[in-house]
Amino acid sequence: MSGSVTQETYIRLLQQEFDPFIEALKADGETNLEFQQDNARPHIARRTTEFLEALASKHGLTIIQNIWSYLKHELRQRYPDTATLKGSPDTIRATLQERIHKLWWYIGSDILRTYMESMPCRVQQVLQARGWYTEY
Repeated sequence: MSGSVTQETYIRLLQQEFDPFIEALKADGETNLEFQQDNARPHIARRTTEFLEALASKHGLTIIQNIWSYLKHELRQRYPDTATLKGSPDTIRATLQERIHKLWWYIGSDILRTYMESMPCRVQQVLQARGWYTEY
């Protein structure tokens, strides 16, 4: 590669080289994979971050969906009137923001630890599914 590396160049490189490389490692049974970068501008650009998050999600290796699911469940449990809130869109938005903010801080380290501790099982399932869909 010659010249400057832009976010477009970096994303293209990740698509063409990194994703297939990860697939090959998984096919060989590698499970203890960790991605690191050096915070260069192309590495931390918004589009690059979005691409990497999508890549992690594709392989079932992100817990944010579980956290959102937990928040939605808690919202229904603690505030059963949420689905039928009355008022202007701004009032409803403010009420939802307040409730979600409270629930977010309620999550606590135990819940997050549970999700984090599920990662080895997630990785194993992704490997067994050869990168296809899993229960996560």
